[in-house]
Amino acid sequence: MAFIAPGAAHLSARLTLDEQRRLVARCLELGSGGARFYTPIVRGNHPMSVRMLCLGRHWNARTYRYEDVRGDVDGLPAPPLPADLAELAAAIARDAGFAMSPDLCIINWYSATSRMGLHQDKDESRGTIERGVPVVSISLGDSARFLFGGLKRRDPVEKLMLASGDAFVFGAAARLRYHGVSGILAGSGPRELGFEGRLNLTFRQF
Repeated sequence: MAFIAPGAAHLSARLTLDEQRRLVARCLELGSGGARFYTPIVRGNHPMSVRMLCLGRHWNARTYRYEDVRGDVDGLPAPPLPADLAELAAAIARDAGFAMSPDLCIINWYSATSRMGLHQDKDESRGTIERGVPVVSISLGDSARFLFGGLKRRDPVEKLMLASGDAFVFGAAARLRYHGVSGILAGSGPRELGFEGRLNLTFRQF
């Protein structure tokens, strides 16, 4: 485990290949149910370059708010967050020195051309953010060029590679730091996982 900044930890190879394989299968199973992966449309009618699936609570890409149903997609209820996935995220948070009770997860499915601009994760409840409850991120599949900046958009940005099985945790003083993904290394993920692209699970406590 490497601390990138106060409150931000990179846990390289946190998941074994077998654990990754099981988690990929779980994500694909969840995304093939009634509430499937979809392409979010943000303000201004711009489609994001990732496909998304929200568990526990739905993040509305038009309002930037969490809700119980997929109001900007199909009106279906948000699928529940399975207890074992929440427990995994809580265990990773503990590894980095945090306590949390995850109640939602956003799964982003990146293709080779997907990107994620610099942004803050600030749509959770005020109390959670003020307490610095962390965000726990798990990477599966192709490696990503991850950007981790400061508390202002124009602050210097650190670049690091997140590979399959890595976890990244940021909370406390780092909770509102800007971050994003500048590129995906197509074909770099373990072939044993049996899918193309990158799955990124980000767990939060609302």
